[in-house]
Amino acid sequence: MTELLVIQHLEREGPGRFADAARARGWQVSVCRPDRGEALPAATTSSSNSAATATATDQVLLVLGGPMGVADLGNDAFPWLEAELELIRQRVEAQQPVLGICLGAQLLARAMGGDALPLQMGEPPRPLREVGWGAVTFTETAKQEPVLQGLAASELVLHWHGDRIALPQGATLLASSLHCVEQMFRIGRHAWGLQFHLEVTPELLEPWLLEDQGYVIEALGADGVERIRHDGRHWQASTELSATRLIENLLSALEACLGR
Repeated sequence: MTELLVIQHLEREGPGRFADAARARGWQVSVCRPDRGEALPAATTSSSNSAATATATDQVLLVLGGPMGVADLGNDAFPWLEAELELIRQRVEAQQPVLGICLGAQLLARAMGGDALPLQMGEPPRPLREVGWGAVTFTETAKQEPVLQGLAASELVLHWHGDRIALPQGATLLASSLHCVEQMFRIGRHAWGLQFHLEVTPELLEPWLLEDQGYVIEALGADGVERIRHDGRHWQASTELSATRLIENLLSALEACLGR
């Protein structure tokens, strides 16, 4: 059975739509919480460890977001980050399927030779937080990139970040936004990174708004929380459709990496 192994870093930032779609396919969904002291799976994929290899070859690794970042590597508050980075690196090098969301995408880039940097704009550069609903524009066609099948040239997604990704050499850029070039990318044919959040349902969004209210207000102003709520309700039908389609496309591509 295919297993979606989810690395989650914060209670409110769960797998959401990805877990729902995986279970609908008959996949097992397992969640690992290194932030709670749970041990990460073995990073090794070498043939010398047949049990670890057998497990890894049945797994799709999904690494979610969180308030910590690549800059926190080596920070004693997040002692598991470096092990997580190594897990991602070894899975990608073994051509096993990996999907990174927000922090997960930044760790994926760093693991393969890229980096994550503060998002800035203007001259002189000023810090920018990209938060709320906004468009991403795909930089490849569906013919070039099958995971984009059935999507418009631009789609509305949920943003929630203050960093940008410096892509590693050889990565393929797949989507950009007005304020952040690196919104979606692929490394080889086994790993994808998304800076934006497809996983968040309307029900899951509310804890984000309540618990991260200060972050939203700093980014959007005093009415930022209500603006995100309003926009989410207004665009709910179309954003759910596009998110579901891209998730299904990604899971199909990741499953194909397992030879199924």
